[in-house]
Amino acid sequence: MERNPTLHVVCVAGARPNFPKLKPVIDALESRGARVTLVHTGQHYDAMLSDVFFEELGIREPDHSLEVGSATHGAQTAAVMTAFEPLVAELAPDVVLVVGDVNSTVACALVGAKAGCLVAHVEAGLRSRDWAMPEEVNRVVVDRLSDYLFAPSADACENLTAEGYRTDQIHLVGNVMIDTLVSNLDRARSRLPALRDQLAIAEDRFALATLHRPSNVDDPAKLDQLMTVLERISEQVPVLFPAHPRTAAQLTERIATASGLHVVKPFGYLDFLALQSAAALVITDSGGVQEETTALGIPCLTVRENTERPITITEGTNQLVGTDPAFILDAARTVLRDGVAARRPALWDGHAAERIVEVLLSGGRAPDRKRPTAL
Repeated sequence: MERNPTLHVVCVAGARPNFPKLKPVIDALESRGARVTLVHTGQHYDAMLSDVFFEELGIREPDHSLEVGSATHGAQTAAVMTAFEPLVAELAPDVVLVVGDVNSTVACALVGAKAGCLVAHVEAGLRSRDWAMPEEVNRVVVDRLSDYLFAPSADACENLTAEGYRTDQIHLVGNVMIDTLVSNLDRARSRLPALRDQLAIAEDRFALATLHRPSNVDDPAKLDQLMTVLERISEQVPVLFPAHPRTAAQLTERIATASGLHVVKPFGYLDFLALQSAAALVITDSGGVQEETTALGIPCLTVRENTERPITITEGTNQLVGTDPAFILDAARTVLRDGVAARRPALWDGHAAERIVEVLLSGGRAPDRKRPTAL
């Protein structure tokens, strides 16, 4: 039963991975009569990391832009909190809804919880169990602060149950990123012919690679090893490498001009989705790309020692290959030769946002609901 049609929800976007996750939630909330205030923290402020998503996905202009920009983890988190706190005091929302695991997510969840708002975490329960990853710290903290834990997969629910959260907090809703993928896939694929011409991809098969995690790109020697692997793979199929600004700053001239390895600027959402859908292989260290390739049925090699999205391995197309160059190269050659077989995880069906909104509209307002007991 819909008990809360005038619910006021503040939705927080901060970085590139947040935008395609928020779009279907905002649409579903507004279609059901909820009041939505969209806040962009400005954690990602580069046009190709932020503005293009608003344009291509039809996300309306933010109601408030905090413009915090880049900084160290502590300084950036503090800047978001300092800017967001007076806004929450002014707006007095029923719910602060955050997505994912970036610094804006944890900062705004903390402000919302201290202000007495209900906190809703979309993508709750994901765990890599690698405390060297700042994102893992953010995930655990945000879940602890949240009243609503919206899990994308059954393994995420199991993690939350094992950590002691109440069953009435945990909601298996599916993957909101796949909502956006499903609704935009045909439009993205229509761009492929022009993309192939623009990128001079004459061959039918190509690989797509992305690297941005500090553990992979901040050490020049390690990045050089990984790029050399991509060069070797490019001897078999052309490799497109849209270089994240963090990565581009580290690239050597030798790698940037390597034959067969096409280093290009980051793509917008639709172009990148189109390329993923047509790739013979995707090589990445991104969490979202692991999910998108699983939904698309495209082989994915994840250049990390762990993943917070194990369902993309057990039910998807993903393999963890670590960072050993020989292992990555062998795995790539095997996939290019044999392909993969996989199935899409349950509830990755394009309707996750509708399930989230159903829960929010049927719930109470703060302080009607109790926060979790001590874990």
